[in-house]
Amino acid sequence: MGLDLPSPLVVSANPLSQEVGNIVAMEDAGAGAVVLFSLFEEQIRRESAQVEQVYQTTTDTFAEASGFFPDLDEYTVGTGNYLEIIRQAKERVDIPIIASLNGVTPEGWIEYAREIEQAGADGLEINVYFIPADIRLSANDVEKRYLEIVKLLRETVEIPLAVKLSPYFSSIGNMSRQLQEAGADALVLFNRFYQPDFDIDEMRAVPNLDLSHPAEIRLPLLWIAVLYSRVPVSLAATTGLHGAKELIKYLLAGADVGMCASALLKQGIPWIADILEDLERYMEEMQFASIDAFRGSMSQRDISDPSGYERSNYIQIVGNKSWG
Repeated sequence: MGLDLPSPLVVSANPLSQEVGNIVAMEDAGAGAVVLFSLFEEQIRRESAQVEQVYQTTTDTFAEASGFFPDLDEYTVGTGNYLEIIRQAKERVDIPIIASLNGVTPEGWIEYAREIEQAGADGLEINVYFIPADIRLSANDVEKRYLEIVKLLRETVEIPLAVKLSPYFSSIGNMSRQLQEAGADALVLFNRFYQPDFDIDEMRAVPNLDLSHPAEIRLPLLWIAVLYSRVPVSLAATTGLHGAKELIKYLLAGADVGMCASALLKQGIPWIADILEDLERYMEEMQFASIDAFRGSMSQRDISDPSGYERSNYIQIVGNKSWG
């Protein structure tokens, strides 16, 4: 995002950042930056008829579908508290503080982005939590929604913009290029969407969110390796980072930073220092003088046909008799 970070490990949006004391502890442990927990427009405007209409549209207008989405009444942190956390954090830490905004209406995106910038945030992560449940929406409609939001915010604020990208676009590479052209300074790969489970005894949808696990790095690892040096944006890898091994793999693929939340919730804030110590130990063993010395060294930038490369790997895997 054009920000100067003291380390490549960034704390992604999670509830721990609701306490400024935790943010201070994250800096002390070595975090390169902190992305605050997301501010949802519904938190402020949940009584607005306009937002209610959009919310119902998002659930495809069927009452049964409402159980698939979190209850808006569970959101408790409003814009005033959010902006105050930004101000207090900026007073107490030197690392960048990046806000995370999830809007609904154009007015909401503009209003809250401006307030976030005025509060002193160093950057803004655009968290477009949008599930296209309306089957009449085309792929172009979904892409257009993302691009219009980025363009709108680029015209509204001057701070760097990162887009937390969905893994479900038909052509992630092309979409990444369009987002960069629309004004994105960085891409975060990938957003983990809320996915419901079923309680088969109570016959209802259960609103749980499982924490990530290391095997989930495979998809962002692939796309960071593909996008590195092909699209002129910063690349942040999120999902599945539970140890130095995952952070190193992300950096080898070409990520500028690795982002963590689930492991932090499991292991506690001091875990950050442990990961960075392991990273330094790896660099010493491999005789890397800096992260730039190995970042992107396992990307696909020198491969003329990355799709063919992946297909050959797939054939090799399924043809291995020891598979499974």
